[in-house]
Amino acid sequence: MTDNNSPQDLVLGIDTGGTYTDGALLEYHSRRTLASYKSLTTKRDFSIGIEAVIEGIRIEDPSAVKMVSISTTLATNAIAEGKGKRVALLLIGYDPDLIASFKMESRFATPHYHYFGGGHDLYGQEKEPLDLPGILSKVSQIKTQVDAIAISGYFSPLNPEHENRACDAVSRICDLPIVLGHQLSTKLGSVERATTAALNASLLAVLRDFIIAVRRAMERRQIDAPLMVVRGDGTLMSDEFAALTPVETIHSGPAASAMGGRFLSRLDDALVVDVGGTTTDLALIEAGQVTVGEEGATVGNYKTAVKAANLLSIALGGDSHITLSRDKKIAIGPERVVPLSYLAWKYPSVQKRIKILARRTWTHADPAWLEYWLLLREPVERDGGLAATPRHKRLIAFLRDGPKPLPEILKHLELLHAAQFNVGELFRQEIIGKAGLTPTDLIHVEGRYTPWDVEAAAVALNAFSRYQFCDPADFRRQVWAQTTETIVRAIITFLSGKRLSQTALSADDMGSWFFANSIRPSHPHLETRFRLRQPIIGIGAPSEIFLKDVADILHTDLILPEFHQVANAVGAIAGSVMVTEEILLYPKMSAERLDVIAYYAQFSDGRQEFESLDDALAYARRLSRERALSAALHSGANNPQVVVEELTDGLDTYRIRAKAVGNPRLTK
Repeated sequence: MTDNNSPQDLVLGIDTGGTYTDGALLEYHSRRTLASYKSLTTKRDFSIGIEAVIEGIRIEDPSAVKMVSISTTLATNAIAEGKGKRVALLLIGYDPDLIASFKMESRFATPHYHYFGGGHDLYGQEKEPLDLPGILSKVSQIKTQVDAIAISGYFSPLNPEHENRACDAVSRICDLPIVLGHQLSTKLGSVERATTAALNASLLAVLRDFIIAVRRAMERRQIDAPLMVVRGDGTLMSDEFAALTPVETIHSGPAASAMGGRFLSRLDDALVVDVGGTTTDLALIEAGQVTVGEEGATVGNYKTAVKAANLLSIALGGDSHITLSRDKKIAIGPERVVPLSYLAWKYPSVQKRIKILARRTWTHADPAWLEYWLLLREPVERDGGLAATPRHKRLIAFLRDGPKPLPEILKHLELLHAAQFNVGELFRQEIIGKAGLTPTDLIHVEGRYTPWDVEAAAVALNAFSRYQFCDPADFRRQVWAQTTETIVRAIITFLSGKRLSQTALSADDMGSWFFANSIRPSHPHLETRFRLRQPIIGIGAPSEIFLKDVADILHTDLILPEFHQVANAVGAIAGSVMVTEEILLYPKMSAERLDVIAYYAQFSDGRQEFESLDDALAYARRLSRERALSAALHSGANNPQVVVEELTDGLDTYRIRAKAVGNPRLTK
């Protein structure tokens, strides 16, 4: 809560994670954190969770808020879970046989890809005429079957003429959003550029709806301020720019966490480990900056041309499902579920059912009785008939009066195993949800975090332990030991860039033995250890619980700065606005392609020819500087500074890159 004497230039940071939506209120000039709040993320309508955060922070004077900045895992999750919109990808000048021979079709991020004649070569010269009739014919056939169109031409960064012509023609016969590959990346990797264009097109409506939800929540709370969005590299962009290039928000959430960790700890060199409900994210801070991967960001199976923070995410968090593997060993994740302590707290019927387990025999203590399914929302027409089958209808009707344990569901549906029932899409579309035993429940039992039903969590733990013939305390130790080992393994993999086998490949596998002996010293003569040179900055509410033993094993310090629980929301404010403008210079060859007769300067919407390289370079430096400065101002930067660098791509080809960086502009 703010007081009447607080400074007037306030900024609000919000992070919408997979489990929680976090908020932090800062005084802009002193960078002092004034208040924070956490609320459960409401995926059916993000504005509900966002508005709950704004209300929880209790901003007494909404006019004092001069900027709102938001980070989100929405784009990353939509890609990973396949929840983007349907996209038609038009590939101009690509070789279908080459793509097929290397099995690269799956990397296009859409099954609706189509090949057409055209494209250019390494010198920007037309390979063959553009097949415009073929493009228009295909678009006429499919325009009612997709939600957006992406166009990628071969070597389009060197000459986007065919992409532009196709765009003009297609826009005359349909009103679908159109994304062009050369406007998203100047890199020459044709598959990565096509993938980036397709993903961006699939996310347009997703991020637009999200920004509308944020704006709606701001309006309800009478906050009239610029809205910024965190990019995947930790920098900021305006909501208008984000709506056009949503693909740039890939890894936005983890990047904001890293920025927030650095901001709150004031450490310039550290490993940031963000433990959330769904994932644990690793990022490295060097010389006060989040390290950014030179290669494009990868999400799921898709490699893009988007620059993003160099990070590693593992499917381990407070809400990871604790189950048994096929060999009856404890498994943690990768699936995220609703903690039983929360489910019992929200539904009295579940509370009663779980407590009955305490009186059941061993045979009825099967962990299947700890898995609950619940109805999250009623299916609607836009779900494409997901709940149209009789069995789906019976399931939804059965769950309408409250969550049910899995054995009861199977009995009601007359099934022996859940694998007999194709229910995956209902989970993916969040029509039904799943609850189970999680680390969050164990934390409740240990009394370290107890907002929900502690007794239900204890009964569930005892039932699971009884099935494993072990003491509940031993069970908890096994879970935390496995959690620690998983995070340590991830850190070593992330920093070394080398894979570490889950089990020894052979009796002589030194790597696996070294790791195991460092985690659990057992050799009578040899002591092995890993030592992390930098401290660990813990981010997220459960970070102290998850990371204390990790830091001990790596012989380093664990730093938990004030407000580390909402550091991701703080990081949403801590970034600068940055815009990059690149211009490519490449030679114009003689007809025989033996001599350079001129140079082209290729920019996003045009190309200029010059007789000499010096003239081309001077023009590119001036134009890139002017465009970067203009774009930064348009994106909300205050007094941006521009740095121009000159890179060589070989073969007399140059890349002139101007970066304009400035603090975000506040309302007055």
